[in-house]
Amino acid sequence: MSSTPRSDAPGHAEPARAPRSSFVVFGQPDIGEEEIAEVVDTLRSGWLGTGPKTKRFEAEFADYVGARHAIGVNSCTAALHLSLLALGVGPGDEVITTPMTFAATLNVILHVGARPVLVDIDPLTQNIDPENIESAITARTRAIIPVHMAGRPCDMDAIGDIAARRGLAVIEDAAHAIGASWRGRKIGSISPLTAFSFYVTKNLVTGEGGMVTTDDDALAEDLRVRSLHGLSRDAWKRYTDAGFQPYDVVMPGWKYNLTDIQSSLGIHQLHRVEQNLVRRTEIWQRYTAAFEGLSGIAVPLSVEDGVHARHLYSVLVDPLVQKRDALMQDLRQRNVGTGVHFVAAHLYSYFRSVLGYERGAFPHAEFISDRTISLPLSSKLTDGDVDDVIGAVSEAMSRKDG
Repeated sequence: MSSTPRSDAPGHAEPARAPRSSFVVFGQPDIGEEEIAEVVDTLRSGWLGTGPKTKRFEAEFADYVGARHAIGVNSCTAALHLSLLALGVGPGDEVITTPMTFAATLNVILHVGARPVLVDIDPLTQNIDPENIESAITARTRAIIPVHMAGRPCDMDAIGDIAARRGLAVIEDAAHAIGASWRGRKIGSISPLTAFSFYVTKNLVTGEGGMVTTDDDALAEDLRVRSLHGLSRDAWKRYTDAGFQPYDVVMPGWKYNLTDIQSSLGIHQLHRVEQNLVRRTEIWQRYTAAFEGLSGIAVPLSVEDGVHARHLYSVLVDPLVQKRDALMQDLRQRNVGTGVHFVAAHLYSYFRSVLGYERGAFPHAEFISDRTISLPLSSKLTDGDVDDVIGAVSEAMSRKDG
């Protein structure tokens, strides 16, 4: 984040803006006519499940990130879960990750019977701090799951070096990071496994859905089989016009496959990722220009060694100037949606009880967790929407808590 926020420059107060008549959705999806036409074509084709459009989406996604394989699944959670299973992570193992993430990152580790081991973040980047990883490694550690927070790429050189020296696997949680890169390499092409999300608020939207990328042929085959009941042959290959094809069940798999309806959206969303990133960057820069001099607000830092996916625009609110939750309520009354990304995972009751962490364990993550607020960011936002968000935040921050 930026340095301590500066006070507002003196001058005449602007008149209060007229309230919006419509709500600015926090993470509004940007769906075009191409997606709609593709979905209609899929519905008319009669093939709604996993089929040729999913295969096309997978191939184009792999090409975009520079990976050998991309396996479509029904969520990033599924992608992470299958990745752990494919690596053989299980009971008695430990997986190092960050407390600044969605619950799913920890849940999947627990689902395979392993233990999440949390380490604190770098307070400036909000990503896992590589310097804290080394001291957390034990004889039980099997993998590291770095999370590219808000779309900012983690230091994958440092993390990869630690993993290589200590014989650990790396699974990148890239739920926020479609379009991001680290030192010239797209996220999705760096580590053995990378998991993406296509949830409705993400930069690439299929409603629900995800992808896992890898260069490893054996891992890719394992992931495909696990993602569809453990069957030895894809469902759409079994029911093509070539006639029914017999299959075997080679492991107890899951129902994690991505459908052609979802992929119909994904194909065209993928085609516009770079174009939409340009628009997201424009909005990001307007926010920063408006807020970097606003008392009580600290804005995100720029990225020097990579490309930020601009998934979330999260600021820190100084509680001495304004309470974060009060600001969110004020913005809600002004028809501006917000989010919190995230409450540090170790502060949730379940993870406290299972993992034994207490407040104070990860001070940098807790500092961010107590102050962060995410503002609306979508390529669908108009300039007027952005003006209204800026105006609402500026007016709300000028109101002092009683």
